[in-house]
Amino acid sequence: MSSPKYAMIFINLHVNSLATAIPFYKALGFTQNMHFSDSTTAMMALPPFAQGAGTINAMLLERERFKTFLPTGRGVSNAKADTEVLLCLTAESREAVDELVGKAESGGGRSVVSTLPDAPQMYGRMFEDPDGHIWEAMWMSEEAVKAGASGEEKK
Repeated sequence: MSSPKYAMIFINLHVNSLATAIPFYKALGFTQNMHFSDSTTAMMALPPFAQGAGTINAMLLERERFKTFLPTGRGVSNAKADTEVLLCLTAESREAVDELVGKAESGGGRSVVSTLPDAPQMYGRMFEDPDGHIWEAMWMSEEAVKAGASGEEKK
């Protein structure tokens, strides 16, 4: 049996206002797909960083629209008070991590105190989007990752 091939990732996020959320995600490099956007939903796509990589899509749904996607009996969390997921985007360098966080800040988000490691082989920072969802920006040395994977296989 062959492994499934996934071409896209969809992250569904509830937002208070598309008018605030769309410019924020555009500042991060996402583009809006108007074919899958309307007055309560915006599909924002981040182009693949690497050849053959899939596309990451953030489906921004105003709160009432988001509720229609939930299993029966579930409510919508307050992302500014609770964290359900940590979303992470990789960057090509330490400088690119700082640049991404700078774009988030200038687009209406804010940098938050990071718990991510700062080491020769990895560097990360965190930011919050206008609705309180936490994003990580992370650079990892490809050589260090390969060396770590090799070490894990030997155990």
